[in-house]
Amino acid sequence: MNTENADPAELTTLRATFAATTSGPALGWDAVRAFETEYGVPLPEPYRTFVAEIADGSPLGPPKEGLLSLGAISERTEPGLLNRPFPLTSEWLGEWDDGVDSDDELYWERLDDITWDGSLYLGTEGCGMDWHLIVSGAHRGSVWMLDGESAVPFGGEHGQMPGPPGFAGWVAHWAANHPWFPDLEKVVDL
Repeated sequence: MNTENADPAELTTLRATFAATTSGPALGWDAVRAFETEYGVPLPEPYRTFVAEIADGSPLGPPKEGLLSLGAISERTEPGLLNRPFPLTSEWLGEWDDGVDSDDELYWERLDDITWDGSLYLGTEGCGMDWHLIVSGAHRGSVWMLDGESAVPFGGEHGQMPGPPGFAGWVAHWAANHPWFPDLEKVVDL
């Protein structure tokens, strides 16, 4: 996954996917650069080129309730948080290594860090299952599903959500109508 240079094949896939949807018009490079300056972080490719040249959000998704525009995202994000590194290096399933649980105030502080530090909110599946693009830290360019009980990266060969990693892989997975959690689908079918 190259987060610094847009892959032409990924951009072709994104253009084809969003040509068939009702999408917000692309923002243009000046608006993208202004966002990056205000928030102190360059957006990872191919999301950066997607917003500048292809579309700025889509009411049809992904995710289920629509892909937010960069303007709507900026209303939910405080300057200074995006350039902090995303704090996780692997999936988190609701328990802190040092025993902090949801009855502890520290739990909610850490959950805020996971939700907003280095993380750009893309939209929701509903029921508190939110998608975020990681813009700072070791997982820059990855898309994660975050909720109050877990944080799970999308993509890769192994894990709960297999598929090509990154924004383009996440969009392609959605466009192909694949389930986000295929192993869970098998369990439910039993």
